[in-house]
Amino acid sequence: MVSSKAHLSLPDIENTLHHLNYRWNLEALALWQGEKVPFEAYLIYEGYEGFLSLDTLARIRKIEDKIAGTRLEHAFIDHYLQRDLLPHETEMRSWMRGAAANVNGQKIYFRDIISWCQKGSTLDKRRILQKETGPLCKFLKPFPLNYWKIMLEILRKDFGFESYIDYCHAKKGIDYPRYYEILKDFLQKTDELYFPVMDQWARRRFDRPMKALSRFDAINILGLGEFDGLFPINTMESLTEFFQYWGIDLDKTPGLNLELGREEGKSPQAMCFILQVPEEVYILMKPEGGWVDLETLWHELGHGLSAVFTSPGLSIVDRDMTTSFSLSESFAFLLQNLTMSRPFLEDYLGLSPADAERLYYHKVLKDLSVFRRYAAKFLAEYEMFSSGDLSNGKTYAELMARYTGFYYQPESHLFDLVPEFYSLDYILGWMAEAIIEKRLKDMLGYKWIFHSETGKILKKWWEKGNRYDIFRFMDRNDFGPLGPEVLLKRWQDVLN
Repeated sequence: MVSSKAHLSLPDIENTLHHLNYRWNLEALALWQGEKVPFEAYLIYEGYEGFLSLDTLARIRKIEDKIAGTRLEHAFIDHYLQRDLLPHETEMRSWMRGAAANVNGQKIYFRDIISWCQKGSTLDKRRILQKETGPLCKFLKPFPLNYWKIMLEILRKDFGFESYIDYCHAKKGIDYPRYYEILKDFLQKTDELYFPVMDQWARRRFDRPMKALSRFDAINILGLGEFDGLFPINTMESLTEFFQYWGIDLDKTPGLNLELGREEGKSPQAMCFILQVPEEVYILMKPEGGWVDLETLWHELGHGLSAVFTSPGLSIVDRDMTTSFSLSESFAFLLQNLTMSRPFLEDYLGLSPADAERLYYHKVLKDLSVFRRYAAKFLAEYEMFSSGDLSNGKTYAELMARYTGFYYQPESHLFDLVPEFYSLDYILGWMAEAIIEKRLKDMLGYKWIFHSETGKILKKWWEKGNRYDIFRFMDRNDFGPLGPEVLLKRWQDVLN
């Protein structure tokens, strides 16, 4: 039972929010697994009506520790919003679950589009998909639009935030206007590096220029499926023996649960679910075969390992609560990118130097393309929320086409929108990953990935959990300012 709101202590607040986080994540995990949820969504907040009140928020705002107070405040706001938005989200999910494009008699559900484009599509079929999804997005548009309208009204009326940008800044401490200018300038500076080589890849792959291709074609080419013939015939479970170089046996790592089967009903989108740190972490993946599986699994392991190696001696707030996942994303990108490094491809997977070089080149080009997609999404979302007009997808489509080179449907903008400018979290994590990788290479050499010392260094960073955000982490470890320079040099060295 939750204490009377008039007598809520700090431990009461921490434990209650931790418990609500667990209940919410447990339901999400079951949905992703395709299993029966442990309880109906509307029951998650049953009995917590008194706790989820503005009186509790007033108590939280009196906490003297500003970092802990901010994290608890926004964990509270998260649940306050989720409770009020639950009926609208449930309705939206119901309609989305049944939404499907008809491609030559085959139903392609929204949740399966990425995996289908990567592995099961042709250029002609993707054209049909594009025609089918346009009207579907227009039909479904009122549901996410209503969801966002209600959320923004709650943030303004109940919490006093003047805008969504102000809310995200208060939560994550990120200067969004500054990064808007930085990324806009950075995208323009990398135009000459990106467009010629990406257009060349598109013409070789599809015999068409980039401007004649869509985001669905981008999903296909960036899945690296054309190189799957080089992929070793190994199971994902056998390949993960790599981590023994770092003194990590995934099968015997407490708290880590890998679910890598192809169970019916399981989501095709891989995900790391952190129910509680470090005791209960699940990584779900439905393998499709090829390089995309390897990248995907290692990315999610970056999230999972950094969680299960967190010190259990930290407070609940430092273990389980954070307002930004950028630091976790940096570890996820670090592990993901090492799988396509030349030492890993040659020395661990046994590819020839020529094949490894060719694959690495296209992996770096893919990364530049995906980075530009995230950056363009951030610019579009920032402009959308700055203008206050969420209904118009024209700016989104124009910016995405301008910076990625592929056509984007204006009617799909709300279905590509991730809350709280998470695209920028990816960008910050990727910048940090490049800096971290350079540090490890400078310390341990070109083949740093095979050093046991790498495992010791990473575990030392991971044990701090969510105690530091990405900016404080970079500062405390003397990495210097967080910027794109190291990442840019990586791209230039390979693509030039």
